[in-house]
Amino acid sequence: MLLTVDIGNTTVTFGVFDGDTLKLHGKISSRKRYVPVEYGIIFKDAFDKGGAKPSGIKGVVISSVVPGLEDIIKGALTGHLLPKGVKPLVAGADIPYGMPLDVDNPSEVGADRVVNAVAAYERFKTSVIVVDFGTAVTLDYVTPDGRYAGGVIAPGISISSDALHEKTAKLPKVGALRPGNVIGKNTVDAVRSGLYWGFAGLVDGVLEKMIAEIKALPEIIATGGDAALIAVVSGFIKEIDEFLTLKGLKILYERKR
Repeated sequence: MLLTVDIGNTTVTFGVFDGDTLKLHGKISSRKRYVPVEYGIIFKDAFDKGGAKPSGIKGVVISSVVPGLEDIIKGALTGHLLPKGVKPLVAGADIPYGMPLDVDNPSEVGADRVVNAVAAYERFKTSVIVVDFGTAVTLDYVTPDGRYAGGVIAPGISISSDALHEKTAKLPKVGALRPGNVIGKNTVDAVRSGLYWGFAGLVDGVLEKMIAEIKALPEIIATGGDAALIAVVSGFIKEIDEFLTLKGLKILYERKR
């Protein structure tokens, strides 16, 4: 079995592949820091619930945009979960991406963005835009010949909600839900509508401009925590894969073998 782990700013997402089958998956908050033994317990509990044994893990691959947490997770896996001799490998460091990064400074590009690009290009074999609805929303473009060509980064819906609440005197913190109406009849509904429809409009507006700049209509796929919520009202997004990043990690690991 292969353990894949994506360490993001808000969530640590992990999954175990048995061949091509995603046998189990889970999430851990990135914002609440645990000691390694506690992470080990959380992972073991997920394995128990998924009917898998840690002793069956033959490989581990990690992508991370949180260096400090990356070291803690690696220590937790090595010390409290993995069979002896199994070493976590990090995408972009221990495992090359295998995709040219056609940007000014490749080292600035988050590992998750490149891993998503690898998975999306493997899926479509042609030009594609990946929209990842996470802490930030990222829209990344892969050329027809498989080069990562850059993208767009904007605040995600959750941190936009946090900012509205924290920077104003009376506006409440509102969760990400689709409102019943665009025009809110109270403050909560008005904020919720602004977040939801404003965010949906942002994504489609940026996609429209990216397509105009590319001068072609690429495939467009969405992933991330808010993908199912927002992508359903998009005029451009036609496919959602909540496990795209984990699949990308699996692809990178298998290419290295």
